Amino acid sequence: MPEYLPARKSLDFRRFLSVQAAVTVAVSLLGLGWHGIDIMASALMGGAVSILPSAYFFWRGKPAKGMARRRNIMNLYRAMVGKFGLTVALFALVFVAVPPSNPTFFFIAYVASQLVYSLSPWLVTKRTSHKP
Repeated sequence: MPEYLPARKSLDFRRFLSVQAAVTVAVSLLGLGWHGIDIMASALMGGAVSILPSAYFFWRGKPAKGMARRRNIMNLYRAMVGKFGLTVALFALVFVAVPPSNPTFFFIAYVASQLVYSLSPWLVTKRTSHKP
């Protein structure tokens, strides 16, 4: 048996969600400077529709220590389906209950926040392993 295990890489979820929030705020401030507070509100709603399902996915899909792999994989699938359902529900809620004043900035913020997934390789941190 080796004396130590190699370091594993993992995605820091708080950091990921913070970057998504920062991108949303940046687009919102751009909208505020562009046309005013209504555009900013539309961009914030678009970012929220992206960030809330991501937070749910990370909360629900996090592997539990001591559980069987099959159980962890099932949790991951449940998290994925839940994220999709929450995204659909939030889109419906936003467009029915509180229609955005500028759908363009709503979708720009949503897409920009979703593009943070492509940055995830840079958000990976190394976990150190402990010697037994």
